[in-house]
Amino acid sequence: MRQAYTFASKAHDGQERMDGKPYISHPLEVARILVEMNMDVDSICAGLMHDVLEDCNIEKRNIDKIFGKDVSEIVDGVSKIGKLDFQSKAERDINSFQKMALAMAKDVRVIVVKLADRLHNMRTIDFLPRNKQIRVAKETLEIYGPIALRIGMQKVRAELEDLAFDCLHPLRAEMLRSAIKKSSGGRKKIVYKIRKEIKSHLKSNQIMSTVKGREKNLFSIYRKIKTKHKPFSEVLDVYGFRIIVNSVEDCYKSLGLIHNYYKPIEQRFKDYIAIPKSNGYQSIHTGVIALKGVPIEIQTPPDQPEGRA
Repeated sequence: MRQAYTFASKAHDGQERMDGKPYISHPLEVARILVEMNMDVDSICAGLMHDVLEDCNIEKRNIDKIFGKDVSEIVDGVSKIGKLDFQSKAERDINSFQKMALAMAKDVRVIVVKLADRLHNMRTIDFLPRNKQIRVAKETLEIYGPIALRIGMQKVRAELEDLAFDCLHPLRAEMLRSAIKKSSGGRKKIVYKIRKEIKSHLKSNQIMSTVKGREKNLFSIYRKIKTKHKPFSEVLDVYGFRIIVNSVEDCYKSLGLIHNYYKPIEQRFKDYIAIPKSNGYQSIHTGVIALKGVPIEIQTPPDQPEGRA
């Protein structure tokens, strides 16, 4: 990795970011994000050098010779995705782009490095001219958020969407953030309490489970308000929980238990076990009123990959 840093540092020597920092600060942050994702050494090295083909007239064979074929292929893949013209209507179609990007990538690490690159660019988007901010933020919402979801990177998708939302609609984002804070106080504390309570109920009824709780990200709440034409007060699933159990039988047992302890919300029940989604996803979804009248959404899938939801 030190060798990759030295290589990238020399390649970007004299270049600066829009914020005035040496350009190498960006690849370093991309590498740091990849470390936080627990990515392998080849991915981190590629993250450090992801812009050298495009910005520094370095040839792929040079990377191949020093760092090996895997690293050079990841760097080349990231560079090719970066050159796609998202302004054309055909390529802005989400499904078309997903197929195109994944086909071009061959190795999913190309997509992960590209997402890390986009994540740091979104975190520093304030330094771009306003017209470019709008273009990049729209591209992030339409292209990179769905790509992150497609490969199961929910946390990355949420941050990308919220950063783009803040950029495109700063006043709406701030108003919504304020409304959520007033309505629920300490959101993380509420998630912790509800998760602990659900886990306790399941354990006392001998149901083995993994319970995951999260605050819905800001943009997903906004999207629901907009698409369903509802005021914030009627958006019920600001908090989401997944109860992952070992069998289909335990899914239905958990559902009965949850409805016994919490008041179900009308017209919020969906059974994707009896009728699975087209991608094979199976789960039971329900909405209930939890502690202090907090409405929550609960998904209860049998043990299966999260990325298929």
